[in-house]
Amino acid sequence: MRVTKDLVAASATPMVLGILAEGESYGYAILRRINELSGGELDWTEGLLYPLLHRLERLGHVESSWQAVTGERRRKYYRITDSGLAELAEQRRQWDTVVDALKQVWLGTGDLKTLTAIPLEGPA
Repeated sequence: MRVTKDLVAASATPMVLGILAEGESYGYAILRRINELSGGELDWTEGLLYPLLHRLERLGHVESSWQAVTGERRRKYYRITDSGLAELAEQRRQWDTVVDALKQVWLGTGDLKTLTAIPLEGPA
């Protein structure tokens, strides 16, 4: 199964903010974490991630700094700001509303197998 572009786009901001809420990270590590969290179903590219990170930085939701690790090339690390934490909370509220509505629709169809496969909470 591959997740559609529309759903990936809709979930990108809360996904990245949620990962950065775990701690600062750099691009490749964020991509690996997304892949890990989705069991390999979300295979984002740099072309999706970096424009999103730059937009979040322009909005003040993340900050970045270049850091060097001995023996490795410099990496740009991103960290969530207070504004980003507030945005993450709002995104979470919105996703909870959407997930709850979907569960109600699916329960109405009588498709309990599908309903039981859905986590009780939306994206973190």
